[in-house]
Amino acid sequence: MNYDTTSVRLSDCAKTFADGTRALETLDLKIEGGETVVLLGPSGCGKTTLLRIIAGLESPDKGGKVHFNDDDVTERMIEKRNVGMVFQSYALFPNMSVEENVAYGLRVRKKPQAEVDARVDEMLQMMHIDNLAHRRIHQLSGGQRQRVALARAIAVRPRVLLLDEPLTALDALLRDRLRVEIDTLLRSLGITSIYVTHDQSEAMALGDRIVVMSHGRIAQIGAPRDIYFTPANDFVADFIGTVNRLPANKLGSMAASGPDVFFRPGDVDVVSSEDAHFTGQITSVLFLGDKTRLILEGKSEHPIVVESSTRDVFKAGEQLSIRIREEGFMKLEAASAGR
Repeated sequence: MNYDTTSVRLSDCAKTFADGTRALETLDLKIEGGETVVLLGPSGCGKTTLLRIIAGLESPDKGGKVHFNDDDVTERMIEKRNVGMVFQSYALFPNMSVEENVAYGLRVRKKPQAEVDARVDEMLQMMHIDNLAHRRIHQLSGGQRQRVALARAIAVRPRVLLLDEPLTALDALLRDRLRVEIDTLLRSLGITSIYVTHDQSEAMALGDRIVVMSHGRIAQIGAPRDIYFTPANDFVADFIGTVNRLPANKLGSMAASGPDVFFRPGDVDVVSSEDAHFTGQITSVLFLGDKTRLILEGKSEHPIVVESSTRDVFKAGEQLSIRIREEGFMKLEAASAGR
């Protein structure tokens, strides 16, 4: 199945609801054709509102524009934009079988029966649910329902695929498995996709770029590695993984600019005391299989989290000498007011 690579461009888009709630501050955003962009942020940050504006389920405030390629779709309703949507709640029709659900959008578009049958068969096989074609929705597991929802969304060959927290309702193991399946699917199709989540791991795994949002604003846009290793400010650093904050004056003679030093838990080495930047007491040891997470106290008002990928055995109560790797020092600004 081939898709046209449709770019999405938002300009001067904001959203204020009738009760005066300001859900989205004025922003611009460009998504390239064939790109998977993840909108990431805490609840209430505006990511779902932004997705609904792209879909045509909400209108931006006056002056805001939405373009698909060079087409101004700002005034078009969702059914005229040719977008596919996958919801957290699946939004499947319980009175229809699996194949009838997948065929629904094609029938609404009055496609010839032969084309409908061929496309449904293609989707069922692609999503590995062809053996479920005649089942009702209540007979399916959560993972199977999500595959049906994906099949229905892409069966119509949408210009843009929109996914709103599609894995949130699933258990952790199934979520991880479907995350891999979705990534493989989107890359094989080459369809422009916009994915909303509050799960950092999901965002890092799926996004070509991540749009980190806070209080209706875009805090940072970048590739997953850029977002993780060079966050724009302390909000992004705190939201994407774990970041340690340590007063520079606690690091002995180490040269450091600014009052505080920031670093990720994995950007450290356990060293001898004479080579260490700081020493702390282990208060907790969490063995995670591929790494060991250690909680240290004694150098900051907050516990310091460090991770070791060695097979060394650590015990609570031990003193541990830590050196931060040169590339691990992060230069962070405070997030601006209102974020």
